[in-house]
Amino acid sequence: MFWCLAFMLKSLNGGWPMSPPLDWLSRLLEMTPVRGQLDLRCQYGAPWRIDQDAFASGEMAYHIVLRGSALLENPEGGGPEPLEAGDILLLANGEAHTLHDGGGARAKPARSRIAANLVFSENAGKGDRLDMLCGRFVLTPPHARLLRRYLPSRLVARTGIAKASPSDQESGAELHGLMALMQAESRSDFLGGRAMLDALSTALFALTLRFASESKEAPSGLLALAGYPRLAPALDAMFHDPGHPWTLPLLAEKCSMSRATFVRLFQDKLGLSASELLTDIRMTMSANELRKTSVSTGAIAEAVGYQSEAAFQRAFKQHMGVTPARWRKSAGTKEGLA
Repeated sequence: MFWCLAFMLKSLNGGWPMSPPLDWLSRLLEMTPVRGQLDLRCQYGAPWRIDQDAFASGEMAYHIVLRGSALLENPEGGGPEPLEAGDILLLANGEAHTLHDGGGARAKPARSRIAANLVFSENAGKGDRLDMLCGRFVLTPPHARLLRRYLPSRLVARTGIAKASPSDQESGAELHGLMALMQAESRSDFLGGRAMLDALSTALFALTLRFASESKEAPSGLLALAGYPRLAPALDAMFHDPGHPWTLPLLAEKCSMSRATFVRLFQDKLGLSASELLTDIRMTMSANELRKTSVSTGAIAEAVGYQSEAAFQRAFKQHMGVTPARWRKSAGTKEGLA
């Protein structure tokens, strides 16, 4: 025990520098920090209906069905998406959406009350009961744009352990434990409960993405790419060392495949090329570093793999819409985050 304490103190004082390599998801969340916020616990009896307005530009909506079932209307047409207990719905675009019980009857009006650390929404319906947590994930708009490009606009993580494959069950059990803790915190007036609920919401984002990437039914985009073992070495390489002068042949070699096969598989899984993903990673890192006024533009350009500051400035302006100097000047203001 004394050795562990000494190690921690030595590390805090700058000695024994040790930092384990980050996996791609940890690296992504380090680059695009997400803050979770639990807003509401809905406890309804049928008939019920939720018409949710669109969220702000830097927000993603989420719903956790704790008990009962719901139907999510598809605004683009087609049949509604059924949700059941244990399902987590993430709407990456934060668009307006409608959830209801599916019975077709006129919904009973809901009323709100504040209890413990949360707002509860309830109605007088006597039919099948719904218990659902509703919240949002908050990012700065530039970070939200990056994630929205690579995440499905509508992700449903179905955590029912009985239906899961053995490879899904561990992450599913972790999500069940997290949901149970959120449920307990939301109904009890514990000290620090509000902070705990938001911290658990933040953890929910990472754990949901992990679960979805490990599922046999991984959605399109980055999660599908992460769930394909043959391409995992390239994904890890780009996130772990984005400043390296990666070429398509080098990335293909990492994956032990030909350049043509690598390009075809990468495009098929992600919907974008490896070069596009690498540029997005580099530009996100650059935008973050430009907030640190002590770091020169030239040093940032070199760190993210550009041979000259001029080439970096051209790429940054094309990608972000403003020059690095303009971005740095406006960082932290409403203009810079819009």
